Amino acid sequence: MEIREATPESWAAVWPFFHRIVAAGETFTYPTDLTADEARGWWMLPAPDRTVVAVDESTGGVLGTAKMNRNQAGNGAHVASASFMVDPEHAGRGTGRALCLEALRWARERGYRAMQFNAVVATNTPAVGLYRSLGFAVVGTVPEGFHHPRLGYVDLYVMHRPL
Repeated sequence: MEIREATPESWAAVWPFFHRIVAAGETFTYPTDLTADEARGWWMLPAPDRTVVAVDESTGGVLGTAKMNRNQAGNGAHVASASFMVDPEHAGRGTGRALCLEALRWARERGYRAMQFNAVVATNTPAVGLYRSLGFAVVGTVPEGFHHPRLGYVDLYVMHRPL
């Protein structure tokens, strides 16, 4: 697997699984009815932020994607954030871990002091487990902060890790 900068052409490969994941409404706080153009603006970030794709080196297919950015502006700009999406057809093969490790590397290289995820759905056990395994801790819980389409109101975690 190779992780490389996303280009405008990358969006055509990202959109199908992005749409599937967001429309399911189980793991992201995005509106479930985002159009491709709206979603592109939310995900494909310009510098100094960054969007990458994880690509299967043998097939050239996009396995997943990540966006990386500062968590807050001004006096909070020393903490990074990131979001990750893995094509469900390629889940469980280490793509999410590789993308998260790349986001941590990127943040350290740019001098961020920590990384924080503001809205990790508590019932997204694969993501919570991955983040914990990489040193993130739950530093806050928003009770019933997410309306899951099958489970009703569930908690959102704020997860943090020093760099």
